[in-house]
Amino acid sequence: MSVRRALLVMGASSDEPPAGIEAAAPLADLRFEPDGSSLAETLPGAEAIFAYESFRDDLERAWDLAERLRWIHTASDGVDGLLFPALVQSDVTVTNARGVFEEPIAEWAIAAICASATGLAVSIRDTVAGRWDDERRRDRVAGARLLIVGPGPIGRATALRARALGMEIEAVGRSARDDGVFGRILGPEDLRAALGRADHVLDTLPGTPGTRHVFDAAAFAAMRPTARFYNVGRGSTVDEAALVQALRGGSIAGAALDVFEEEPLPGDSPLWGLSNVVVSPHICGDFDGWESATVELFVDNLGRFVRGEPLRNLVDKAAGFGAGSV
Repeated sequence: MSVRRALLVMGASSDEPPAGIEAAAPLADLRFEPDGSSLAETLPGAEAIFAYESFRDDLERAWDLAERLRWIHTASDGVDGLLFPALVQSDVTVTNARGVFEEPIAEWAIAAICASATGLAVSIRDTVAGRWDDERRRDRVAGARLLIVGPGPIGRATALRARALGMEIEAVGRSARDDGVFGRILGPEDLRAALGRADHVLDTLPGTPGTRHVFDAAAFAAMRPTARFYNVGRGSTVDEAALVQALRGGSIAGAALDVFEEEPLPGDSPLWGLSNVVVSPHICGDFDGWESATVELFVDNLGRFVRGEPLRNLVDKAAGFGAGSV
């Protein structure tokens, strides 16, 4: 008789389980860890973790108890909220929710670009203020140049939609290379020059030590004063003080941000008071039904894990982002 594997669901309770997680019950014995406080009881013996929410600090403190753990699947696309040195150095496999969020996030990015170019964001503010301004002019989306910094799945999904609108696309990645979607991806050494050509700059970078403050004062100084900046990657990739200075000083025209260095964005952040900024509370991928979609993906991977088959959405733990499938 085969021994059933123990699965730990982090970030949910048996009273309020993730929608659809019951489909995992035939494949493994489910345990629940609502808030990370009882990992000393729930982690020992677990062979797999479904990180519906990631409690990185709690898991790191209890890591010595994870003697049988072989696999962690996170319900997030980004893994910076999960990884810690001992996990990175271990032989525990990590997978993510790639395939769930990139298209919704790309839709948000395109909506933000269109709202900025057409002046819709200004019209919304004017509506609230009861102000009629028919002297304003708008920019065209078609023909504008979009620079995508981080040409991963989100960047690629955005590029396809932007090209359909008639935009010109450039991309900067970890290295220069030819690409089926972008044509040619530029390397980091070309970032400053590419920023100077762009009308819209989209940051889709993951949060890693190597991407910290890629967008600093020098990066914003390289942009056109008419250019707009969008961040759907990670807040750590942007020096927010430098961004605020660029926005106040007119070095760039505006920004739409879904991620921040500190979340929730503090009430005293100067970003709240800038008329050329749109603040979105890290929800650009949270479409109606995303919870069940992430669970469905996890259950499929759990079946693969139990059967000894290759897993979907492997994460390169050393690099700090998804690497695809086996």
